[in-house]
Amino acid sequence: MSSIKEILTKYKKIAMVGVSNDPTKASTIVMKYMQKYGFKVYPINPKAQGQKILGEEVRGKITDIKDSIDIVNVFRPSKEVLDIAHDTVNIKAKVLWLQLGIRNEEAKKLVEKKKIEYIENKCTKMEYQKHFLKVRQAFPVLQD
Repeated sequence: MSSIKEILTKYKKIAMVGVSNDPTKASTIVMKYMQKYGFKVYPINPKAQGQKILGEEVRGKITDIKDSIDIVNVFRPSKEVLDIAHDTVNIKAKVLWLQLGIRNEEAKKLVEKKKIEYIENKCTKMEYQKHFLKVRQAFPVLQD
């Protein structure tokens, strides 16, 4: 199993499930941050499909993305994760990453059986700060 630092070093394409078009929401703040540090982020939100969030076209589901995806980053309730895990397997992503407070044991078993890395209850932004910027803050104000 790769370390979080290795994952964030070698994988740069993220499908972010549950991104909001509200700039004050955690998901949108995390998306903007990851874009700032060189990640290509594909926002996934069926209610905002076809709109743009932070300059990227919103897809309804991760299987709508034509590009290959490295990390499926989830901002949805734990009970929705198993369906997302099935899509993660179908698109052959490398990592299923569940944000703070999100866990799903069935999804973990499913993706690990397919040799997909599983991370739960961790924030991509906070982990990036910790490993690359040596910062440990929850959500500092983003600088434009």
